[in-house]
Amino acid sequence: MAVALEDRAKRVFGDHYPKAVAFWNLLVEHGVERGLIGPREVDRLWERHILNSAVVAELLPPGCRVVDVGSGAGLPGIPLAIARPDLTLTLLEPMARRVAWLTEVVDALELKTEVVRGRAEEAAVRERLGGSDVVTARAVAPLERLTQWCLPLVRPGGRLVALKGESAAEEVDRDAEAVRRAGGIRPRVVTCGSDVLELPTTVVLVERDEQASRRDGARRKRKDR
Repeated sequence: MAVALEDRAKRVFGDHYPKAVAFWNLLVEHGVERGLIGPREVDRLWERHILNSAVVAELLPPGCRVVDVGSGAGLPGIPLAIARPDLTLTLLEPMARRVAWLTEVVDALELKTEVVRGRAEEAAVRERLGGSDVVTARAVAPLERLTQWCLPLVRPGGRLVALKGESAAEEVDRDAEAVRRAGGIRPRVVTCGSDVLELPTTVVLVERDEQASRRDGARRKRKDR
């Protein structure tokens, strides 16, 4: 790693930087062969993936409960768990081989992080993980589907933190009505890590409407009569 990049990584991870290096080593050694990352991504793991994920920590309140949906290789969940050990973080992933990888990483790095196999839209997952303060997702789905899947896991007043690319603003405009129907309000685009990344991380924030859960509860009561 270049010295300048190493300095930036130390700024992001602080005393936990050695664990970030250990995660990088695991991805370099096993990521391609286990189908977690493409061969071209190895040389840009720090900038494009690990730091890109970790800087989102600035959007997360202290000690909050976070669910990372579709964790895959562990992004953004593992960098967030390393940078912010105060978080109560769950990695949610449907594929067995990736769940195995995530479990191995959590054990190897001694992270206080839960790994759950499942999909955000499943009733059992919503029962188990619902009421979270924050749900994160990186390159999982367009905003329309993402809010339908993820917002039910978020407590009223909590937020979805979706790591997106250059088309984030277009997605917010295009899917505004779908976001509203899913119980989301005030969707907006923000950037993170402008002081440590050449290309800051683009994030779409969507808040869970506090009124939506009351309406949902009222509808369920009417159906039960």
